[in-house]
Amino acid sequence: MDEQQFDQNIDQQEQAPRRRLGRGLSALLGNNNSGEANPFEGGQQGPQSTDEIHVDLIERNPFQPRKEFAADGLRELSESIQKQGVLQPLIVRPFEDRYQLIAGERRLLASKQAGRETIPCRVIEADDQTVCEIAIDENLKRRDLNVLEKAEAFQDYINRFNCSLEDLAQRLSIDRSTVSNMIRLLGLCEDAKVALREEKISAGHARAILSLDEPAQQAMCQQIQKESLSVRATEKNVKASQAEDNPNVVPFPKGDSTAPNKSNHIDSIEQQLCEQFSAKVVIKLKSADSGQVVIPFASNDDFERILQTLRRVA
Repeated sequence: MDEQQFDQNIDQQEQAPRRRLGRGLSALLGNNNSGEANPFEGGQQGPQSTDEIHVDLIERNPFQPRKEFAADGLRELSESIQKQGVLQPLIVRPFEDRYQLIAGERRLLASKQAGRETIPCRVIEADDQTVCEIAIDENLKRRDLNVLEKAEAFQDYINRFNCSLEDLAQRLSIDRSTVSNMIRLLGLCEDAKVALREEKISAGHARAILSLDEPAQQAMCQQIQKESLSVRATEKNVKASQAEDNPNVVPFPKGDSTAPNKSNHIDSIEQQLCEQFSAKVVIKLKSADSGQVVIPFASNDDFERILQTLRRVA
């Protein structure tokens, strides 16, 4: 899947009416069966009740993918809250002797900034897995959520609830390839991750350099920024670099220099392994019945993630 198709896929999922999670927010709030009602703007069955809860009693959602909130946006929302109050209640759940946020963190932060002591909330019951799914589902709709934050949320969910990539994709009603492509970005070196977060390179650039080792990723990342390379130009440069010397591929013993070409079946298996491990898995054939399977990793965390996947499928 190239960059244009990938981005179009994400845009279509963000713009189209979303298929709700089986046990997601609208189900918890009692929305009608049409699936069209906004859970924050009416359409619920039965009476709605809200409680005024002190802001200091509300803990943030531990599954929140968003790490940063734009200061300008919070300030504007804070000013609106000062004038008009909080128009949409937060969704929280009981947590020990306090409350834990499920949805509405921007409103909570802006309310604190506006000097409010209490905020209207709807209190519901939800388990950890449901809260995590809601947090991911709600944030996938937002264009300003960094792709790495989405990838980290996907990987955290898989690790925390011991599910497969396919299970997660089905529960969130998104394509498995979309989830896989995002998680693969966690294999980038730190310099490339910083550049991606700061939008100095795009997700397409990031995917193009994934097959390189850390020094090569760093060098290519700098070249992308310095020369304003397009994704296509980056892909060509990466292929040229690999043709000269690909440090990610473990060399075979010298002797048999004529390895067989990979069949469509081997290519298909290679792609399945890439999705399974969320990494650039390479099958290198030495002969018709021997070869190597190479799974590169870019960090200790990446190595541990691959080990966990191996243990699950063992």
